[in-house]
Amino acid sequence: MAPRPRVVVLGAGLLATAVADELTAAGWTDVTVLEQAPEHDAPDHGLVFRTHPDRTATEFAKYTVEKYSALTVDGGWCFQPVGSLTLATTPERLAALRRQHGWATSWGMRSYLRTPAECAQLHPLLDPAKLLGGLHVPDDGLADPARAAVAQARRASARGARFVPGQQVVEIVRGGGRVTAVRTGTDRFRADVVVSCAGVRGPELGRLVDLPVPVVPMPREHARSTPLPELAGQNDEFTEAGKPVLSHPDAGLSLREHVDRLGVLAFGRHPGEHVPFSPSGFEEPWARAAELVPALAEGKVEEGSRGLVPMTPDGLPLLGEHPDLDGFWVAEALGTAWSAGVARELARWLVDGQARLALHTVDLARFDRLQLAPDHLRTRSIASAHARPAEPVTARRTSPFYEREVALGANFREADGWARPQWYAANERLPEISWVPQREAELSPIGGAEALVARSRVAMFDLTPRRRLEITGPGALPFLQALTTNQLDRPHGTVVSTLLLGEDGGVRSELTVARLGTELFQVAVHSHLDVDWLYRHLPRDGAVQLRETTSGTCCVGLWGPLARQVLPKLSTLDSTSGVKARHAYAGDVPVLALRVSEVGEPGWELHTSADLGRRLWDAVWEAGRPHGIIAAGQVALTSLRLEEGHRECGIDVTTEHDPYEAGLGFAVRMDKGYFLGRDTLRERSPATVSRKLACLIVEDPHSVLLGKEPVYAEGRPAGYVTSAAYGYTVGKNLAHAWLPVEYAKPRTPLEIELAGRRLPAKVAAEPLRSTE
Repeated sequence: MAPRPRVVVLGAGLLATAVADELTAAGWTDVTVLEQAPEHDAPDHGLVFRTHPDRTATEFAKYTVEKYSALTVDGGWCFQPVGSLTLATTPERLAALRRQHGWATSWGMRSYLRTPAECAQLHPLLDPAKLLGGLHVPDDGLADPARAAVAQARRASARGARFVPGQQVVEIVRGGGRVTAVRTGTDRFRADVVVSCAGVRGPELGRLVDLPVPVVPMPREHARSTPLPELAGQNDEFTEAGKPVLSHPDAGLSLREHVDRLGVLAFGRHPGEHVPFSPSGFEEPWARAAELVPALAEGKVEEGSRGLVPMTPDGLPLLGEHPDLDGFWVAEALGTAWSAGVARELARWLVDGQARLALHTVDLARFDRLQLAPDHLRTRSIASAHARPAEPVTARRTSPFYEREVALGANFREADGWARPQWYAANERLPEISWVPQREAELSPIGGAEALVARSRVAMFDLTPRRRLEITGPGALPFLQALTTNQLDRPHGTVVSTLLLGEDGGVRSELTVARLGTELFQVAVHSHLDVDWLYRHLPRDGAVQLRETTSGTCCVGLWGPLARQVLPKLSTLDSTSGVKARHAYAGDVPVLALRVSEVGEPGWELHTSADLGRRLWDAVWEAGRPHGIIAAGQVALTSLRLEEGHRECGIDVTTEHDPYEAGLGFAVRMDKGYFLGRDTLRERSPATVSRKLACLIVEDPHSVLLGKEPVYAEGRPAGYVTSAAYGYTVGKNLAHAWLPVEYAKPRTPLEIELAGRRLPAKVAAEPLRSTE
């Protein structure tokens, strides 16, 4: 039997004990938890709200409730299922709660939309006159973090874990590119794996290993009222609470019972600052709470606390390994609700070599260096803590075409740090505008007109933000062959769509690989996670070099039925050549031209260096003017993508899905030899799947689906929407959705729930443009 790794967990809180419990339960019993003094940490009051737009975060919370419900400490409970009630006092929040109800249904949880009177029945201290409604989730509730930590620590200790209090970590000892020990002020602990669960001190420990940990300490205050006559005799010291936990997102408040008192929780405004709690400083949150709960107006703040809690730019947990130091892991759960779920998935990742849930939204590697800039990190983390939308696009990262796009009236949104045009005001006079239906919540019909032009004439798209890599060296081909599913050993000039899989056959990403030479490949990837994955698998002998070229290059997508007429005017580009990747000229601009299209129209991606970007744009624009060329944005691109049935990894497809379920089996060549995940796929095929990603046509053309809505079959929840858009050139409302295979057959009648309404839908045959 192989020796068990020596694991050192850094942290003093609930998550550290949960990690120790999950690891020892999985057989890794040589676990040492170094407990540090939690200076200035805010007490965790155990509020558990499970419903989240991110499915993985919801799964974390579901497991936390399941686990802590089964734990007790000396007869005391670790979880009380008193339920939660999220309140709406504005029409906008009520609409958001309807959408949240859809998330809960999609992720397999009970939830109910309640009227103001029903909210007051559930929590009689509420003033129904101030409410428009609420969302009731009966199985949410209160955890006792201290008891849950004790219960898990006892279980872990019984299996061999040890807990060492009063430790201050001063060094992570390294050797040969991996961790070897942890040194504290008083001792040295040998380690094969180190897990940092340090909360607000995560960045401090990260600095010991040159790792930016994107956590900002946010102040959180908790004020407890004097005894309220309205609660007298309703609870006892054992149960503590019997009414749902309240959340008022627009006011930034949560409320819970403490026997005959109410506790009010709110985030402070200044990250990183620790000052003592002051009742006078809590007057504004208290007044907002009293508007909903009039009893608080008669009560006073009896006691309070103020401390710091960790927050990330997107408000989601962190899980992952240091990119350059093997064995150093980061785990941040950001509170009680996700603690057990994060710990279980970390244990699976460590022990089994791969997590079971899709972790792309919580992976430590999801942020690139630009997103870790201190000011950006602080601003986004404050917005996450207060549940506010992120700030408008600030063009921190722009393509070389930016000035031309501004001149055309581009409407920008930020994604992955890039300013991305959604549509162009210059197209508002297109005659195609009159063919675009007006739809709920849609800001402009211009994007629809741009899609129609791309189908009928020709359009140019700014594809610069899509990440591009250059992979070179004598080991480049074997490296890519081993990591991807398609056959890449093809002639120079070939462009291939291929997949990255995990060991379990789950789809990590879809790549576009252009072979430009014997040892030279250009690879288009989806996200920084793909870059991190490829980087981690590079051979140590230097036979492969990987360089990201995104910031130094740019790309125009030129697509449409008239693209072939535009190209001859661009000098050396041959529209009849069978070669899909070649170096050429567009005017006098040297380009790499890839004959690929995700929108189903003929055309090319034209790549050049960033310094020649505007010259490329102008050359394409001038050549296309006689043919009615336009610039088109992301709204048109998304619509065209769904019409062609193109799957978007990370949105439609994750590591929880295999290629055959996702409709990506065309990118798998089982006969090419070994690739990562191949052994798992041996027993799978399109005939063996139990679920499928299907394209749905929604009968109501005016409703706007955003994704994550529940899908009903025969009146019961059966699946959920992943992405949706209006197909402007097919004249239908479209959605991709995961369904049991028996409901994924063309023409199967279904329903999609949107904001409390059931919209009739049916499964479409693909490709959609040939479907009647």
